[in-house]
Amino acid sequence: MAERKDVEMCLQALLQPEAFKDYGPNGLQVEGAREVRHIVSGVTASLAFIDRAIAAGADTLLVHHGLFWRGQDGRLTGWLAARVRRLMAANLNLFAYHLPLDAHAEFGNNAQLGLRLGLVADARFGEQDLGFMAPAATSLEVLRVAAQCQLGREPLAVPGDGRTLRRVAWCTGGAQGYFEAAIEAGADAFLTGEISEPQAHLARETGVAFIACGHHATERFGAPAVAAHVAAQFGLTHEFIDVENPA
Repeated sequence: MAERKDVEMCLQALLQPEAFKDYGPNGLQVEGAREVRHIVSGVTASLAFIDRAIAAGADTLLVHHGLFWRGQDGRLTGWLAARVRRLMAANLNLFAYHLPLDAHAEFGNNAQLGLRLGLVADARFGEQDLGFMAPAATSLEVLRVAAQCQLGREPLAVPGDGRTLRRVAWCTGGAQGYFEAAIEAGADAFLTGEISEPQAHLARETGVAFIACGHHATERFGAPAVAAHVAAQFGLTHEFIDVENPA
């Protein structure tokens, strides 16, 4: 067992959210039980995830995508009210960390995805240094197959000019806008979750390959890595619940 305030202090010290300009609040978003025993981690604080966490006996949730985002009007109505109502009825704590969970050098989404793809970052790039880059000696097809095996879905790949991949850049989630920064940083391929219309043209025109592997799929690893680390620190139990998402 641990006190909620001690878990919160541990998370804040580990992820340092104050260092990021983010799209919403990082940290404790909904206050529940004072005593923490069982942490359930996941990608998004959806109603399905909350219900499954309750069934698993959780008292504390740790997610990448929380409830509150810049641009919301702040009213607790509709789907947001339903999620908050469920959390509060079950006396659950909800911790959410967005960019800090992407950026952490060991437990973050980018670091954990790189680990699974055999990529060890030696440089950062892009806004707030969220993009990771690593040396490689591979081909687009080998990288694509590795991503498919690790993520359980077929990536969308836009070939470049067929070069050997000496430098691979990546940034999980909806980071397709980082493609130009990756090109400027010297990448031979860029891997992320999503693709928009301009990236296909840029890949063809610059020769740098682009691989889109799914927003949810690329961001499944940071939250459980952080939660497992914190649980180990305090002698708590932890489990990861993955609610399938085609995005």
